[in-house]
Amino acid sequence: MRAPQAPRERDARRQGHTDGVPMPRAMGSAAHAAAAVPEPPQAGAAAAKAVDDRQPSDAHLRPLLDTLPILASCHRPDGSTAFCNQCWHDFTGLSPEEAHGWGWHVIMHPADVGRVTGTWRIGLAAGEPGEVEGRLRRVDGAYRWVLFRAEPWRDALGHVVTWYGTETDIDDLKQAEERLRHDAQELRRIIDAIPQTILVLGPDGRHLSANQAMLAYPGLTLDEVMAADFRPWGYQSDDGERRHDDRQEALARGTPFANEQRARRHDGQYRWLLNQYNPLQDAQGRLLRWYATGTDIDERKQAEERMRHENLAWREDIARASMCEESVGSSAARRRVLAHVAKVAGTDATVLIVGETGTGKELMARAMQQRSTRATRACIRVNCAAIPSALLASELCGHEKGAFTGALPRRLGRFEAAHGGTIFLDEIGDLPAETQMALLRVRQEREFERLGSNQPLAVDVRVLAATNRDLPAAVAAGTFRQDLFYRLHVFPIQLPALRERVDAIP
Repeated sequence: MRAPQAPRERDARRQGHTDGVPMPRAMGSAAHAAAAVPEPPQAGAAAAKAVDDRQPSDAHLRPLLDTLPILASCHRPDGSTAFCNQCWHDFTGLSPEEAHGWGWHVIMHPADVGRVTGTWRIGLAAGEPGEVEGRLRRVDGAYRWVLFRAEPWRDALGHVVTWYGTETDIDDLKQAEERLRHDAQELRRIIDAIPQTILVLGPDGRHLSANQAMLAYPGLTLDEVMAADFRPWGYQSDDGERRHDDRQEALARGTPFANEQRARRHDGQYRWLLNQYNPLQDAQGRLLRWYATGTDIDERKQAEERMRHENLAWREDIARASMCEESVGSSAARRRVLAHVAKVAGTDATVLIVGETGTGKELMARAMQQRSTRATRACIRVNCAAIPSALLASELCGHEKGAFTGALPRRLGRFEAAHGGTIFLDEIGDLPAETQMALLRVRQEREFERLGSNQPLAVDVRVLAATNRDLPAAVAAGTFRQDLFYRLHVFPIQLPALRERVDAIP
């Protein structure tokens, strides 16, 4: 601890003694050199003789203590201040009389007095060196952080006869540390605000840190992510081990790499992520860190899948040799149908086209699609009578891998492929009962589930249906759901048979 120094105006005391404490001839450290040594009571007459032996060198030692660029002090065994050097007095503005004993308390920050003096008394009781940080009021009134250090000096019997203290101004260091802490907190807030998942790995792939998005995506804690057996993503495919091994090999190469794979989100849904790994190296090229980011690309992957399905559907349409771009015939009945088509085409209303085989039901559906607000999106055609009933649900809703025997790859259904566009269900009267329920859910809830999954998927499709059957009779017979019939029968269009419009025959 720092202690008051001798008065500058009292030259005799500065040349030899301070409150009866003789100046030491030599000190083993800067801290020792910065303080006077009080005479131990055990020394007696031998101490007086020793003082006389030291007198010639004290005159040179005191100027040295006062010119040291460090706050230094000397304290009695009970901790009270016996002496402070000139640098201490210049810093604090206290006179030797004011600093004497425990007077230095007045320049301690009120919030630090109890902690600093408590630490000081513990050190006194233990007789061991110690240090503590606290704020000290400078002569200009500003409080500065200083590091207090105290070292005991013992006699031949091991008794503490004096304490030497130094006070080092560390306020600039404390401010720099505070700025670093603030900058680190601000950087952490920025990283946590990034919507991408971020994972920091060691050179061996061990997980070191993760941002909030990384923790929220799987719904785990930081400790769980930091666990040695944690894998960044829950692999859905059977080749998960191979993917993990490929990742470890890529990490061992030390060059940037990326991969795409599905990850299980906290809600149990698997979504596609683009994972990018970038290494951090030092000036010698040694690998220090890996920074891995994950970007959700599930919507892009679904759009690509829909595009593939749309292209297949369009190629099938072209391969069917075009079904005439305009309706043939100009009979009154035909004109009424076309007027109805023009009226409903621009809406999203569900349309049920009824007519005998060969009356052009698909042609009317295509005409409505081309004139609708969804004309730029896919129009997926499904012939319900041409698909085996056992496979129809999978065809419409899709399935997960392993949902049934032979379901090797995961497949999107026709509803999912038509998302944002139109689905044309031809021969709707041939739908089996279980598939009717799935279609009803799409109409009512605008969602469905793939076979083998319990995760509902939202879908936005316009439904156009066609049949050559008598659906009211099927409803009465119990082979067609009444609620589904009313959901489809929003805007019915009855196509006249060719025999009813003989003027259309060339």
